[in-house]
Amino acid sequence: MDKPADWKDYDDFATGIDTNRLPNTDALAGQELIVTLSSGQVLTYQFEDQESMAWKDGDSSGKDWYEAVVVAPDVYFIDTLCTSQPRDARTLIVNTDTRRVLSILSHVREDEEKVEGEPLVTQLFETGVVGDPAQPPNGLLPAPTRDLIGLRTFNRYSPNHLYEHVYLSSQRYCWQCLVGEQRGHGDVDLATTYKFDEQLYLFTFREFIIPVASVFFYNFDEMRSTGKFLGVTGDGKIENNPAGATIHMASMTFYDKEWAPV
Repeated sequence: MDKPADWKDYDDFATGIDTNRLPNTDALAGQELIVTLSSGQVLTYQFEDQESMAWKDGDSSGKDWYEAVVVAPDVYFIDTLCTSQPRDARTLIVNTDTRRVLSILSHVREDEEKVEGEPLVTQLFETGVVGDPAQPPNGLLPAPTRDLIGLRTFNRYSPNHLYEHVYLSSQRYCWQCLVGEQRGHGDVDLATTYKFDEQLYLFTFREFIIPVASVFFYNFDEMRSTGKFLGVTGDGKIENNPAGATIHMASMTFYDKEWAPV
């Protein structure tokens, strides 16, 4: 899709969009985290301090950046980068009590991977378990959900970032900027929602007009979102930026089962 002449690039609105984000934590420093995903992939992380980690993935290993945020009791939003795979960023939602994990791998497509009519940034979702996979985890298995369909919210990221969200279906959501660099702009983009636990959700979207995708964790008990954007700036650089907002409920639309959205 062609970008309108007055449309803002990713870097035009990203500055300050983490103002209302929860703070990073060093609670994982000195700890090891072993995650087995549903595909059988095993990821090992040794967190050295608040932002450095050693990792192992099969025969591959290295040292890279990470950040962790406590988003609910015993629940961490962990975002990681790998210098050898600069087009990728993996986000893990980890409950250290139930041992449940949800992994989101965001990927900026290469030129040969581009598909007409599809967003440039893709996302792969997998569930997993912390520790010995032979020992069953507790709690809910994270799974796609329709719980947010019909919900309308205001999301305040900073004094200069206020967005309205309308969750249209299991596949799409609508947004518009009420305050900020994108004021007056809005669109309908692809979205995916998982229920992680009661009142806890994972929401992601992939934009069509600009090359950017997001990963957000919603805690509706605290009315906070914690997340990040992975995208391509106006000068062609790939950037992974933090974001976070306070959530304000506006309304809820209820549909008859016979004509509910997909």
